[in-house]
Order: sequence, then C-alpha cells, then structure tokens
Amino acid sequence: MSGTESLDVQTLRGDLESQGVRYALASYVDLHGICKAKAVPLSHLGQMLRGSELFTGAALDGIPQDMSDDEVAAHPDPASATVLPWQRELVWMASDLHLHGQPFEACSRNILHRVRAQAAAMGFRFNLGVETEFFVLRRDAQGRAVPLSPRDTLDKPAYDVRTLLDNLPWLDELVSAMNQLGWGVYSFDHEDGPGQFEIDFDYADALTMADRFTFFRLMAKEIAHKHGLIASFMPKPFADRTGSGAHFNMSLADLSSGANLFETADKAPGQVSALAHQFIAGVLRHAPAICAVIAPTVNSYKRLVAQGSMSGFTWAPVFICYGNNNRTNMLRIPSPGGRVECRAADISCNPYLGAAMILAAGLEGIREQLDPGPPNLVNAYTLSAEERAERGLNRLPRTLGEAVEAFAADPLSRTVFGDAMFEAFVDYKRGEWEAYHSSVSDWEQARYLEFF
Repeated sequence: MSGTESLDVQTLRGDLESQGVRYALASYVDLHGICKAKAVPLSHLGQMLRGSELFTGAALDGIPQDMSDDEVAAHPDPASATVLPWQRELVWMASDLHLHGQPFEACSRNILHRVRAQAAAMGFRFNLGVETEFFVLRRDAQGRAVPLSPRDTLDKPAYDVRTLLDNLPWLDELVSAMNQLGWGVYSFDHEDGPGQFEIDFDYADALTMADRFTFFRLMAKEIAHKHGLIASFMPKPFADRTGSGAHFNMSLADLSSGANLFETADKAPGQVSALAHQFIAGVLRHAPAICAVIAPTVNSYKRLVAQGSMSGFTWAPVFICYGNNNRTNMLRIPSPGGRVECRAADISCNPYLGAAMILAAGLEGIREQLDPGPPNLVNAYTLSAEERAERGLNRLPRTLGEAVEAFAADPLSRTVFGDAMFEAFVDYKRGEWEAYHSSVSDWEQARYLEFF
C-alpha cells in the first residue's frame, strides 16, 4: 500500500482486491444519464478517489464546456462502490464532477446534491423507488428487433407465465445480480408489450436510487448482450404497444427519526398526510417543466397518450392531476398510502435531474403550504373535453417541443439546474426537437408519396 493512502482507502482497496477486482471505474453521467468513465488499475485507487481522472466536458452531450475550458475531475463516492456482477474484475463508482477544486455546477449528481441539501435544511430525506420497465429483444434474420420468444404474440401479454419462462435465463442472471448487490428485488414480470418486462426492488434515498438506476441500465444492457439480446430503454419502441415507464414512488422521511412523513393515522385506502398533499401541489404546479426532464425525448411523447395500445389504454398519464389508485393520474396515491407515485417519468430519463426537479417542486409546495385541490377519482381517459374543463384537468405537454418551452419558461428550472446546465439542456432539447422535424418518417412517405 502507498504510504500516502488513508486507512479508509487501504481498507477499501484491500476488500476489493480480496474479491478479485483489478480495475476501478470513475463513473459519472452525461445529460442523458448515460454512464461515462475512465478505468484505472486498482493500485491507482487512492489517486482516483482524490480526483486524478480528468475529462473534457466538450466531448460529451450536455456538459456545458467549450473546447478551451479546463477539464472536469471525477471525484468518486466510495459508498457507491459496486463490483460488476457480470465482470468481477471491475468496480464501478458514481462520481461528482469538480472544476478548479469546487463542485461543477452542471454535474447531474451535484444538481441533486443541492436540492437534497435544501430538503435536509427543512428536516427531510427524500426517499425514492423506481419501477424499471424495459424491452429485451433480439434481431431477426431481417435485422428487425423482435421478442426473444416466438410465443410472445398475445394482444394482452401482461403477466404471461409462458413467455416469462422463455426469458428466464437472462432474467435470472439480472435479478440474481441485483439481489447480490443488496437491492431487494421483490417481484418481476412480463409487462404489457411483447418483449417488455418490469423489475421492482426496494426504495432508498434519492441519491442512492439514482445511482442504482444508472447502474441498472448499464447492467441490464451488458447482461442482455451476453445472451445475444438487446435491452432497450427507448420509451416507446412500438407504436401499437405500451411504452416503458420509470414510475417514481416518492416520500419524505424525517431526517432524524427516519419516520415516513407521508403516512397518516387514517388507514383508509390511498391516504397521505397534509404534508404529502402540499408536496403534490408543488409538483402539479410545475408539472409541464418537470415533464421535459422525466420524459426527455421526442419518443417519450408517443408514450404519453391515452390510447393506441393493442391491449386498450396505454396506462400512461396524460393530464396534470392526482388521485387515488387511479393510473390515469400523473400523480397516483397507491392503496396502501404513505407514498406518491409519479407515472409520467419514463425509462429514458436522467434520474438525478428528474429527482432534483420533482423534489424542488415538492419542497416549494411545502414551503408555501399549497393545496392541490380535490383528487381526480375517475378514469380521466374517458372524460369529455367539457368534463375535463369542469374538473380543471389540464394536459401534460403533448410533444418534446411543448415540454422544453415549458421548462424554459419556468423559473424553477434555472434555479434547480443552475445557469450553465439550464442553458445546455434547453439548447440541446430544442435542437433535438428541430432535428426531428427535419427528418421524413416512414409514415409520411406511406401517406403522402402518392396521395396527391
């Protein structure tokens, strides 16, 4: 061991060496929440933890730096150290980016740190669980992405046992890896689209959950790749099937006691505390801007529609409202109560940025003691436009273009993201929307090529 290494670093390094680890990944995420990293030999662990690994921000999406700017340094969080279950000679560590010795304002993880600090100052810890929905597919002889199982052809394939068993080899490896890491998987199933699955695991504090969500997408893709498959986190890969959400299940806990502050003495179904209602009101106030972050792609808005799935409804929210165990609301209060579920978030989101925006909005609702109004207790999909107007049910943004302009217009966005990341996000997403409109789709050719 180096004489300059602290006892804690020596202990960590010795533990990793005993597990056969040879290399460490100093990992962070770009604008999209995708892992980026440098690998170092484990002998370099001490230097890596002190920020030895430098990165050119201008080489990445959404890191607001010019080619002439100084590099950012990754400072790994040892508490996040995760040995790759499928490649055990490597350990992954989530990192905070620094610039000139200070936290880099535009780092996604630092943005969540800042909002978590606001919550802590109010005596709260933000707990978060994420339901991971995703597709696992194979390429057929024509190169098309299709389900692994040839039996995966039902109009309503949700919870189908036969196709779950057909996919069990890769599912078992992934679920076993998650449990080996201590994530507490408690269920998994075939979802409503052919080749679509959901894995549910224990909640944690928001930072830990964002780290795990980031690592989950990496791990699922790598394990699927081992089996000759593709794990897709595209929100809506097929027009006539349901999309993939990443429902945020949220609560605030007392920072000292850990008590769930969204729970209430009323044990009737779907009850939450007055504090939770204020949190809900804050999220609803800023829902259009939040939508740009938790549904961040052009494709996301193909998911946020009421109908279009072969099995009936899409199960995705369309209206800015909350209610009981009602899946047509953006914010749902499940029957057991004690938590609030945001159903608008999809599997492509950057979890650090999504959690930061929602938490900041909820804290605003608490500070201002906002009232969310009466809950929506009916199927909002089936209401007429007049009935929705009477109930005050406004739509979520219908396109990425609408969402990014709502984000740009909401002062909360700049407050949460900081100037540099705010500008980078708006510029990138406006560019993405414009690029989409410059392309010609198969639908357009099929409809218009010989139409006139």
